[in-house]
Amino acid sequence: MEAPLILLLPLVVLGYLSGSWLGALSVCRLAGVEDPRRAGSFNPGFSNVLRVHGPRLALATLLVDAAKGVPVLLLAILLGLAPWAQGVVGLAVLLGHSYPVWHRFRGGKAVASAFGVMLVLTPGVALVCALLWALLAWRVRTAAVASLVSAAAAPLTSLWLAPDYVVVVIAFTLLVLLRHLLNIQRLGRGDEPGL
Repeated sequence: MEAPLILLLPLVVLGYLSGSWLGALSVCRLAGVEDPRRAGSFNPGFSNVLRVHGPRLALATLLVDAAKGVPVLLLAILLGLAPWAQGVVGLAVLLGHSYPVWHRFRGGKAVASAFGVMLVLTPGVALVCALLWALLAWRVRTAAVASLVSAAAAPLTSLWLAPDYVVVVIAFTLLVLLRHLLNIQRLGRGDEPGL
């Protein structure tokens, strides 16, 4: 039996608040290194931390950003919310990461957070997209290309592995693409920073 929709609003708020914790800021603060918003691409996310501070801090950032939405998503599943409602909670996590109220609505690109959300809701899709991201990042050495291609592949992969979540995954993909508009422009000009 589906959970009553009255449960959705508090879970959306919790999702947004958990998403608005920017892992890159906490990790860099704890490590005593420069705020990633002041160097590289000026983005508080995994790719820029990798570019500016190396793989150890980037991995810690990835873990925080991927894990921060897991508790609220598991709660949504345990409460019996329908797939579309679980997706709304997941989207709230991504919006919190992209537009955190505590940081004047200037957050990250939502790739690591989308990976974490999809790992809970559509694990097969998340793993295929992560593998594609890693392969492209290794070959082209540009995080934006890897992120854009893996995000674009997510809905197609979802059709195959998680058809109940296709609409949800399309929404996640559109947000990630929107957050990469400046990267797309820089790629067109040929001045997108590499990894």
